[in-house]
This record gives sequence, structure tokens and C-alpha cells, in this order.
Amino acid sequence: MIPRTIAAAVAGLLALTACSSSGSSPASAPNLTPGATTSATPSSTPTAVKRGPTTVAAFDRQHLSWRSCHDGLECTTLLVPLDYTNPSGRRLHIAVIRERATGSSRGSLIINPGGPGASGVDFVVQAASVFNQLTTHYDLVSFDPRGVGASDPIRCLTSAQLDAYVNVDPIPTTAAQRRAVVDAGRHFANACYRRNGSYLEHVGTKDQARDMDVLRAALGDSKLTYYGASYGTYLGAKYAELFPTHIRAMVLDGALNPAESATAQNLVQAKGFETDLQDFLSFCVRSHRCPFGASTSTANQALDSLIQRVTQHPLQVGSRTVGLGEFFNGLAAGLYSTGDWSQLQSVLGAAQSGNGAGVLLFADQLTGRNNDGSYNNLIESNMAINCIDRPWPRSTAVYEQKAAQFAKVAPHFGAAIEYGSMPCAFWRVPPVEPTHAISAPGAPPILVIGTTRDPATPFVWAQALAHQLSSGVLLTHDGDGHTAYIDRNACVDAIVADYVFTLKTPAPGTVCH
Repeated sequence: MIPRTIAAAVAGLLALTACSSSGSSPASAPNLTPGATTSATPSSTPTAVKRGPTTVAAFDRQHLSWRSCHDGLECTTLLVPLDYTNPSGRRLHIAVIRERATGSSRGSLIINPGGPGASGVDFVVQAASVFNQLTTHYDLVSFDPRGVGASDPIRCLTSAQLDAYVNVDPIPTTAAQRRAVVDAGRHFANACYRRNGSYLEHVGTKDQARDMDVLRAALGDSKLTYYGASYGTYLGAKYAELFPTHIRAMVLDGALNPAESATAQNLVQAKGFETDLQDFLSFCVRSHRCPFGASTSTANQALDSLIQRVTQHPLQVGSRTVGLGEFFNGLAAGLYSTGDWSQLQSVLGAAQSGNGAGVLLFADQLTGRNNDGSYNNLIESNMAINCIDRPWPRSTAVYEQKAAQFAKVAPHFGAAIEYGSMPCAFWRVPPVEPTHAISAPGAPPILVIGTTRDPATPFVWAQALAHQLSSGVLLTHDGDGHTAYIDRNACVDAIVADYVFTLKTPAPGTVCH
């Protein structure tokens, strides 16, 4: 999930909610949620196909025509119905990528890297090696979900408009600043509807889960073997709810809590980022090279002073500025992986000296901004999916009240995350379903992994999801950072491999350090 520091309103892509039902670090591959670049040419209009399947069963039986791509990988296009209640109507093209198993293949391992809005195709291109332990006997397969990347992407704003949106103050303190947040949210929602219309009704996770079942069938797999990270855990849980008997093995790493309201998720995520920020500042102090001082109290004071300076005098980086929107996106992005903490420490030190270039690098990874100033569609698809997956408050006053409350328990991230969801107050299409728990009776054991100090998907969500699922098994990773398997924890890796290959689950209460 990406944080939605209003900045990119998102930024959230987990937006700071990323998770907002809604991964690794921007500075180094692999990059889960924060957004890999995509080479796809955006187009907001679903493709009309005159010939092809007219029933869901026929979509399941379609033949996939693979072609070589990306130096040794294979790519294809999956046809799915725009509306599963009318499978003979318009169709969408879903971009799919595959890396063949290095040994004898037992089927496919379908993965989703998070978001919502992250490109599965780009993730495999950049980080397929993360799964080398599993691809000895499984073809690695991923896809750009509908509305994302190369799969009929949602587009709402121009690049210049996205720059302006990211630059909006994520922690408004005056009436004028609060009006700016509201106006930005309203403009975003209206622009999305103008450019996409009723297509927005069909990009939710429920339809993505149906697409994944079509992909499973088209690949020739009788059962699904799946790994989902961050938001990908919500996609997996939704699949389990719809198709519990179609699952062979399912790993949900960095879980979301489907039963929690959107506003409650924002609060929990804000606390998660706040906790990880304090762990980062402690790390900084222990390094003896911390630009913020020699104690955590002085480090907090120095960070707050820097935030004040950026508020009053945004940093100039060429033709761009680093205001609070960019600053909080960069700070949040640097917290996703402990492997980036040393670099984040240096970046913040440079910002103290007036150099915001490093902050922009982190922020741009989180928001999907390319070197040429263009954006992939991470921000737009993230918002579109989040806003229809579950109900959101429709009164702007509620966001203002909650932001003030959240700031008391998460002073750095609470308000930013809540205000980052403002476009959902103005969304022009209704949510696809009410918020509810997912139980998935009839599913085989599902492995749920939670990291105790995960900033984007806090550990309490993994506990909740494992409890909700009729067959959920919780594996605890005691550590910092977002997700565990992709962060290469040896204990987690071994348990995941054993589960995927043999379906053996860890003993209750297992903790990896």
C-alpha cells in the first residue's frame, strides 16, 4: 500500500494508506507499492472487442498467445469482460507477464506486488529474482490489474496537474489551506469521472479477483497458487471469498483488514508510520552520524524544525520545489524498507542544508513520477480503486474532524493520511460493496504474514485477517519495514517455500526474527 499523504493524495497509495484498501523501497529494487515506472501508453477507455468469448466459461477457456519480451520473459494479453454480469459486452485487455520455471514446472505462481495501482508486469521485470527460491518449480506470473499500467489504465489529470496535486499542503492549518485540500480532492474526483465515466464502476478489487480466476483457468491451473503483498493481500482475500475451493496455496504478506472501515484504516496506518518513524530516528541516533542530534528527543525536535522550515520556505530543486507534500511523500517512502534508512538519513541531512534533491527522488518513486516529468497512473488508479472498494465519508467536515483527532496520536502522519483520502468524498460512482469481514469457508490453509512494526500495513491487520479467514494461519515477523518475504528474511523465506511446495503451515505462534 502506498501512503496517501495528500500529496499525491496518495501517496498513499498505500497512501499513506496504501493500504487503504488500499513494497519495498523507492530507492532500491524491488519496489512493491511505491510504484515502478511503466512503459505502457495510457488510455482511459476500455477496449471494445467485436469477437471473442461471450460467457465467463468461454473466457476461462481462452488461448493465451505468448511472445518474448524483456530479455527472456514472456508476455501476453488476457481478455476479460468489463462487467461480469454482462460477459457478452465490452472486454478489457489485461497485460500478463511470465518467467518460466527453471526446473520442472508444477504450475503457476501468480503474484501481486501491492498498491492498489502497482504494475505487476513492471515488478516482474525489475524484481523477479526475489522469487528465485520458488521458481525452481513454478512459473512466475503477474499482471497489471484492470485500470492499472498497460491494462486499460485510469487517467485523470495531466502531469502538470499531478505536480500541483502532490504539492498541496498535506497538513492544512488555516481555512485557506483546508479549502485547497477540499478543492484538490473535488477536482481530482470530477476529472476522473469526466475522463473515465462508468468505467470507474468496474475497476474495484472484486472484479480484479474475478480477472485473476480467469487468468488461473487460462493458464491451465486447476487451483491457484498465489503470493500477494500489501494491497495484494486484500486482492487475495477477496479471491478467497469468491473462489475458496479454487485455491491451492495462498501467501498474504503485509495484510490488510477487510473488516475495518476506511477511516479506521487511515488511523491504524498513521500509527504504523509514526511507530516506524520513531524506530528510524532511533536508528539514526545509534549510527552516530545522525544529522538530527544524539538523542531521539533532539532528533524529533530537529525533524519538526525541518518540517517547519520546509513549510515556510520550500526547497528549490531546479525548476521544482519541495513543499510539505513532496517532503512527506519522500519521508514515508524512505520508511518502507530498513534497507533505505541509511540513505534516508543522508537525504534528510542534505535537506537540512537546503538540498531537497534526495527527498524528491524518494517522493517520485512513491508517486510514480518519471524523470521526464510524466507520471505513470499509480496515483490515479490507486485512488479509483480505493474509492469504490468500500464506503467513505461524504462530508468534508468528517475528514477535518478525523484529521485533527488522528494528529493527536500520530503527529507527523495522522492528518496527512486522512486528508489524503479527500477525493473519495466527491467520488462520482458508489462503492461496490459494504465493508465486511472475509471468512472464506472451504478454503485450504492460507498463510498470513505480519511484520510487527510494518508502517504501511500494521501488524494488527495481519492478526485480524488471519482470525477472519476460516483457515488463516498467522506467521509473525518481528521487525521493521513493509512486508517480510520480499525483504529477504531467511526464516520467513524458508517457511514460505515449505508451504508453497508442500502445503505445510508453521506451528501456531511461530515468530521469525
